[in-house]
Amino acid sequence: MKRIVIKLGSSIVADEQGELRTGVLTGICDVVASLHGEGKEVVIVSSGAIARGVRIMGLPARPGAVEELQAASAVGQGKLYRVYDELLRERDLISAQVLLTFMDMSARTHYLNARQTLRKLLDWRVVPVINENDTTATDEISFGDNDFLSAQVAILTAADLLVLLTDVDGLYTADPRHDPDARLVHEVCDFETLEGIEVGHTTSPLGSGGMRSKVVAADMATAAGIRAVICNGVREGALQAVLAGHLEGTNFPPRAARHSSFKLWLRYAKPSHGTLLIDAGAARALREDGTSLLPVGIVDVLGSFQAGDAVEIAEYAPPPPRPRVELSGSGLLLGKGICNYSADELRRVKGLKSKAVQEILPRATDEAVHRDYMVLD
Repeated sequence: MKRIVIKLGSSIVADEQGELRTGVLTGICDVVASLHGEGKEVVIVSSGAIARGVRIMGLPARPGAVEELQAASAVGQGKLYRVYDELLRERDLISAQVLLTFMDMSARTHYLNARQTLRKLLDWRVVPVINENDTTATDEISFGDNDFLSAQVAILTAADLLVLLTDVDGLYTADPRHDPDARLVHEVCDFETLEGIEVGHTTSPLGSGGMRSKVVAADMATAAGIRAVICNGVREGALQAVLAGHLEGTNFPPRAARHSSFKLWLRYAKPSHGTLLIDAGAARALREDGTSLLPVGIVDVLGSFQAGDAVEIAEYAPPPPRPRVELSGSGLLLGKGICNYSADELRRVKGLKSKAVQEILPRATDEAVHRDYMVLD
């Protein structure tokens, strides 16, 4: 185990009143220094800028409006990083503040640039301290209290381990605060087994994540062959136990079938702008033969997108018979891919064979979605 990403949720960085958990942060920086001394590389992904800003500004609670969240982040971000920088400098470590947005993940060139920068910092033996750049986000704060961001960072840096620190011991069969019979899930090897478990969105008053976003982050990481662990970052010794290889918290072993970096980016970072509903024959060819998707197999086109955008691909499920019924978006999701056509173009040629497509769109490619630019669920 050479490269480790440690993610701190808002509940680890600050208490419910927004006061920094200085003792917890000090202990984690001690662990980071110890890992560095062993020749390992560590990336810190930290939430808490908004919580810090809320406390500094004396706000009664975490704001709900986007502009207030962004303003609170602007107040808290630099001050929070300064705490990390000072703690790490006291341990003879150089740190670097890195702020990322969802656009940095969703645009392929930005994604590759972020990967090169992070890997160079690690080559220089610098500890990156990463947060979402909340002050420039155009939509709601979007990374789920940085759980998704931490998984993306683990993938970008080709980490061996992702540790998601929270204020509970891990994933439970139910909310332990309300159900006395809730049991800790020690290991998850198959994410389908979680269907019967209440994986909730509950979070701290100053955070935006929850257990569900942590489980999704673990799903993302393990698909890249990265072990993930959700554990209690407040309880002394828990992080050290994870790093020592003990069964602590909830463990998610890496999956044997790994996707390429491109397909991981496509699946988890590239946003979809529409859906292609395809017939049963095309769906079977994608699943069983690994073919490309041709216009002839497309039944309907939903949404508005341009050539080069990502689209979801679903097997069309006909609605119950009704007079003059139109096609709907119902269907079994099969995967996602980069479309070679715009939505308007596909609506003109859906269901047509390649020769007929060429007559309408002479410059069009044969494939609506090429198999090399597609990832199936």
